[in-house]
Amino acid sequence: MQHAKIPAATPEHAPVAALRPALFARYGALEDLRYDYPLVLLEDARGGAVFRPLMRLIDETLSAATAPGPESEAQRQQVLRLEASMRRRVAAGESGRLSDLWRTSAAALLAAHGEAPFGPMDTNLDRARERLRGDGAVVGCDAATPKAVLTHVWRAVHADKALTFRKKVDGLILRLSDILKADFMKSDEAHGPEALKAAIGHAESAAIDFGALSDILARARPVDRLPEDRVQRIGWALSVLSGQRFYGPVRGSELLPGQPEPHRYVFESCAEALDAYRRRLPEVVEFVRALTTAELEADGKYRPAQHDPVLAAFDESDLTTDQITLLPAALVLLRDGDDDTSETVRAFEALASSLPIKVLIQTDDILGATSPEPSRQAFGGGSARLAAMAMGTNTAFALQASSAHLYRMRDALVRGMRYDGPALFCIYSGATPTVEGVAPYLLAAAATESRAFPTFCYDPSAGPDWARRFDLSTNPALEADWPTYPLDYEDGDGQRHSTQTAFSYIDFAMCDARYARYCQPIAKSDWSDKMLPAADWLKLSPAEAAARVPYVLGIDADNRLARCSVAEKVAEAATRFLDAWRRLQERAGIRNSHAERLLAAERVKFEARLAEAVAKATAAAPVAAPAPAPAPAAAAAPPAPAAPVTAAPAAAKAAEAEAPAAAPPSDLPWIETARCTTCNECTQINAALFAYNDNMQAYVLNPDGGSFRQLVEAAESCQVSIIHPGKPRNPDEPDLPALIERAAAFA
Repeated sequence: MQHAKIPAATPEHAPVAALRPALFARYGALEDLRYDYPLVLLEDARGGAVFRPLMRLIDETLSAATAPGPESEAQRQQVLRLEASMRRRVAAGESGRLSDLWRTSAAALLAAHGEAPFGPMDTNLDRARERLRGDGAVVGCDAATPKAVLTHVWRAVHADKALTFRKKVDGLILRLSDILKADFMKSDEAHGPEALKAAIGHAESAAIDFGALSDILARARPVDRLPEDRVQRIGWALSVLSGQRFYGPVRGSELLPGQPEPHRYVFESCAEALDAYRRRLPEVVEFVRALTTAELEADGKYRPAQHDPVLAAFDESDLTTDQITLLPAALVLLRDGDDDTSETVRAFEALASSLPIKVLIQTDDILGATSPEPSRQAFGGGSARLAAMAMGTNTAFALQASSAHLYRMRDALVRGMRYDGPALFCIYSGATPTVEGVAPYLLAAAATESRAFPTFCYDPSAGPDWARRFDLSTNPALEADWPTYPLDYEDGDGQRHSTQTAFSYIDFAMCDARYARYCQPIAKSDWSDKMLPAADWLKLSPAEAAARVPYVLGIDADNRLARCSVAEKVAEAATRFLDAWRRLQERAGIRNSHAERLLAAERVKFEARLAEAVAKATAAAPVAAPAPAPAPAAAAAPPAPAAPVTAAPAAAKAAEAEAPAAAPPSDLPWIETARCTTCNECTQINAALFAYNDNMQAYVLNPDGGSFRQLVEAAESCQVSIIHPGKPRNPDEPDLPALIERAAAFA
């Protein structure tokens, strides 16, 4: 789309290097805020959360360690200061386990306040630490976050699968061993003099004639020994199960001296993962054959004539999903800029293979270079399309998210790792090298807000249709082109103003130094009526757009507000990303072109039927009869009864005030609006579900405007815990039992 000539920047408004979107003015040092980061990667994640924000753990610790009321306020403030100290340390690059970080920060806090060890503050912090639930590595939002989080989730799922595997295999090993031991006890070796002497012990051996005892037992023991072929078959199955290399050693399968180490399942390339799978395939087939044999033998159901031919012909084509799922899934860690672009082809080969291969593609740069020639060492702007392309395989789990949304997408991450088939995780870290002065968390969130990197999940196991498989609900302003937010500012005369501004792809591109020349401030003297906010300009037809000048609001390092020009290159890119966003909306059933076309056709048919019915009714209506002559004047009517006396307004209000306030229905979601701090957490999750009143305090706009999951996530994200999700409105929503359990804390 072309637009009118853009006014040039004047010397008094020279191009600024650190140009940022105007909405960034409200965000300062993130380490001073309580939000989703740092994350704690919990070590014991069995049956519970895999990772949690430090803020949530601290809140739970305070709830358990302090009593409500002013007498515990000192301890609460001390623990919150400790949390702030830990946040600053993580933001500065410090890493480690939460328990270690707690001790280090507590010691520094005591020294800073001149407190002696074992004093009041030290005692309060120790009491809180004893109530801390969970420990693990603490990570901030940086370039290493996607790999650290995804690897941790994979290990947690891997550990759960290992428990299931070991329980099954260990049980079979013990049962088969018992069968062989029972058979051995019928043998001559088990009843020989030396064997009997070893079994009884040396202390009592002098008083027993073991030769005579052996003769007696030989005459009394049964002769129904196991057939030799069965003994060999069970022995072979035991050796295969005990020597498996898919998981680490278990009780019945210790790692013996000289035995190879377990297989590695974390790879740096898809080619390496595929080669490893092909190389291990014969071993997988042999293990499954041994597992099947062991199950049949343990139950006494093995029939050589029936099962020998089947197991002898068993190969990789006979492997079932349950058998493959029992074994570990592979994890492939790819990073945009570090891996050759040919890895994209190999990644889709892995996704199309139906193998349990989980692929992480981390990108640090969505925009890519301004040069039209693509880099050979980067996926470039195409990285924002890979997850959407993966959905075309129909059988691959696909998830796209930025680092800012990893905690909100935690359940989907675990589902993807548990999924039986292949899975693709495209994660934008926010650590773009060419963006200076913007925290990775803020940039990652901006990528989602601007539709440059929308968050979505495609889960083939969720149901048979797109409505159940595809989830786009974690994006802000789900039904709009761009999210809009209020912007308050002062003009040169000190007058306060407020406006609504959209956050578009152009605002996101403005952060990047490579794109700074495409968004330059315009001198106020060059402003004109032709100028139009870029979000509105993108809605115009080509003819209308050619007569207008698009702009976005930006700020410099001193937070000075300016209108910034939009070059055609960036405007065209915004159009492409907006089109991609609308295609995702269609898949989610929002503004679906097929549905709109059918609705328009049905509306035309309905209006035609309505017009026909009105015409028939008019034609069939009888002709009105002449009006009768006026009746004679009636006698004077009796006086009307006196109107009932109503209470004065003041008295009515007083009576109303005396009546107890009705509590919100327990089934409906509601917000303690009077306590709202305007943190934007809930409205960013779904502006159709939550809104602000005239006092900029949140309330539930439409209980049916979003999912129960969004209500629960908003309650968990609320910094003052004033959102109450109520009960689910849709009984068919996925994962309801887990969501109801999470919502119980906010009842």
